[in-house]
Amino acid sequence: MPLNSQPAPEPPPPNADCLADRTCKFLYDLTGSSWLAEGGYYLLVKPVRIVLIILGAMIIRALLNHGIDKFVDRTVKGKTLLRPIREKVPTSVAAATTVFADRRSQRAEALGSVLKSVVTATVFSLAFLIVLSELEINVGPLLASLGVAGVALGFGAQSLVKDLIAGMFMLLEDQYGVGDIIDTGEALGVVETVGLRIVSIRDIHGVLWHVRNGEIIRVGNKSQGWATVMIDVPIGFAGVDKATAVLRQAVDAFAHDPQYSGYFLESPQVLGVESISVDGAVIRTVCKTSTDRQWDLQREMRRRLTEALEASGIAAQIQASRTLRASLPIQEPPPDR
Repeated sequence: MPLNSQPAPEPPPPNADCLADRTCKFLYDLTGSSWLAEGGYYLLVKPVRIVLIILGAMIIRALLNHGIDKFVDRTVKGKTLLRPIREKVPTSVAAATTVFADRRSQRAEALGSVLKSVVTATVFSLAFLIVLSELEINVGPLLASLGVAGVALGFGAQSLVKDLIAGMFMLLEDQYGVGDIIDTGEALGVVETVGLRIVSIRDIHGVLWHVRNGEIIRVGNKSQGWATVMIDVPIGFAGVDKATAVLRQAVDAFAHDPQYSGYFLESPQVLGVESISVDGAVIRTVCKTSTDRQWDLQREMRRRLTEALEASGIAAQIQASRTLRASLPIQEPPPDR
């Protein structure tokens, strides 16, 4: 053996990341081979961890979605925060003083869909960042870039974010739903579709309006709770007491009609003289009814009040008075001096 022979150098140990892992350290202590320990770490441990992260994200997402489905199911049955909601319109005065919603299922499903989307985006975004860290990719610059991009996107899409937030609160508060007649100021009509960003309204002329939720400052819903039918009847210069008595008799008979008695939440009232003009007095009649019956009740009440005035002879007096006024000569005012 040569005198200058030296022992072979020992192979370098695995890198610090590998030694920090228990599996890598165990393989290195067991075999004493750094390449075998690093190979097992990068070819076995890392892929298994990534697979476990993805499976864990899928399991967490499935559990959260299951919880959301339970929430939606309980909400449809009226057991959670969207109660109280009834399937029928109120039939008493006490019940009519509260605004009830008939769209519990629609609201719950819409909210459930939004929550599922948020859960999916959040869970898989976190899983993606964890996978990047497992691949020893520095996520710091990536997060900083995403933060800057998010700020820029927020400034550029302020109206979109505003519409989505307004639509979310609209669903939570049940401001309106499909089939409701609403007044947004710019559009008045029947709601055909409701979304988180826009609501589609069909007006009386058949025009379909698409209104952004974030642009709706005020909204009047004519289809929730109860409604007041108000009818002003002109009586000309006929006797007010006689006309009031005739109209009261007509509305009392209308309220006790078996075909329409169930439509009234309160007994109709003839309030008296509402205004006086050159054409005579105007008497106001009001009644409270359910929202889906207000237009039918209003038309029928107008018809009955008109027939009552004709049967009592007041309509003829009104016509005679108007004919007399039309036949009188128009007097010119004296000239100014």
